[in-house]
Amino acid sequence: MNTEKDGLKKEVGTFTALATVMGTVIGGGVFFKVASVVQATQSAGLTLLAWLMGGLLTICAGLTSAELAAAIPLTGGAVKYLEYTYGKLPAYLFGWTQSLIYFPANIAALSIVFGTQLAALLRLNTQAQLPIALFTGLSITLINFLGAKAAGRLQSWALIFKLIPIVIIVVVGLLTPGQVGLHLLPSSASHTNGFSAFASGLLATMFAYDGWLGVGAIAGEMKHPEKDLPRAIGWGLALIMVIYTLINLVFLKTLPISHLAGNLNAASQSAIQLFGVLGGKLVTIGILISVYGAINGYTMTGMRVPLAMAEENSLPFSHFIKKVSRRTASPFGAGLLQFAIAVLMMLLGNFDRLTDMIVFVMWFFSLLLFIAVFVLRRREPELHRPYLVPGYPIIPIFAILGGVFILITTVITQFELAMIGTGVTLLGIPVYYLTNLYYTNKKRN
Repeated sequence: MNTEKDGLKKEVGTFTALATVMGTVIGGGVFFKVASVVQATQSAGLTLLAWLMGGLLTICAGLTSAELAAAIPLTGGAVKYLEYTYGKLPAYLFGWTQSLIYFPANIAALSIVFGTQLAALLRLNTQAQLPIALFTGLSITLINFLGAKAAGRLQSWALIFKLIPIVIIVVVGLLTPGQVGLHLLPSSASHTNGFSAFASGLLATMFAYDGWLGVGAIAGEMKHPEKDLPRAIGWGLALIMVIYTLINLVFLKTLPISHLAGNLNAASQSAIQLFGVLGGKLVTIGILISVYGAINGYTMTGMRVPLAMAEENSLPFSHFIKKVSRRTASPFGAGLLQFAIAVLMMLLGNFDRLTDMIVFVMWFFSLLLFIAVFVLRRREPELHRPYLVPGYPIIPIFAILGGVFILITTVITQFELAMIGTGVTLLGIPVYYLTNLYYTNKKRN
């Protein structure tokens, strides 16, 4: 498949690709998912094992989807891989769920955690958390309405501040004697249900590793995708796994299990334990900037999904959704839609419920992508593949088994959220056909 048809320039090298991988995946989950992981496992050992296994599963998933990215380097990423393999409807459903669930839920979840952290930092009443979350989402949407340049600058600065608190916490935390006893093996069977506890903990880590699905979209712009893509994904996700495991080790050394479980302020409280009140507040401010930047990233990329669909008249009210500002070239119609859905989710959901729903929906389509590697190898053996997933078929099979495991675990532990995600996805089927029928008849008339 010729990338020149898409107007892509091959300018991306290994280091840029590596930075893209790490910048895309590392978000707010690294600071806040320790609460739900520890709550599920009630064990330091199982918590660290969940982060390691989550990383290994993510590496296999990233390496598998990268084969599709290198072979089908088209603008649109995973939507195009699904369309190429399965046809328009599955691709449409993926874009549909991204527009209605994935991006708005990410914005809502991270806005909620931003409100929680800022209220704790300023010692405000818990009732202030929701208004802060709503204002946070609104402010970032308005910044994006100023244009891609303004949103891009915010994202660049946030990327720097994203890494600063992580590095400081990891380095100082590892060099500082532990505040609590760290027991890697469960001390009592009453505190953990073994496999089910580990399964719930592993599921909770998946939000923090989210973002790998879009990594392969840079394949068409890489100088040597057959070499640089697996290096960037493999090394990038491996480094992220190490970072996540180490920072959670620090949290476990600093605060007891009972204080970590279910505590969204665990990262801030750990920072205060390590650096004192003033130093802890400075680290917390760095965390807030990181989360703000993560919300901006989802807002900036998310509003362009319904825009692209509306430009093809694939959504109801496409005439409004595809409106773009003449002054700033920002997609304000799609942006308003995305923010409205995010506000509804903030009012109805909480951080963990929203992130669990995201994981279920995204891994359903991820599973289709893993299977697509086998489908295309059988159907189109002559397709030019600059990069082949290493260890085929073992790594793709491991990714598939991991995806099935995540879906089944979510259905068992979060049945209501799984059904909501499935229902919203299936709702896209009649919308797809009715919208096509409406615009087809409109053209005829």
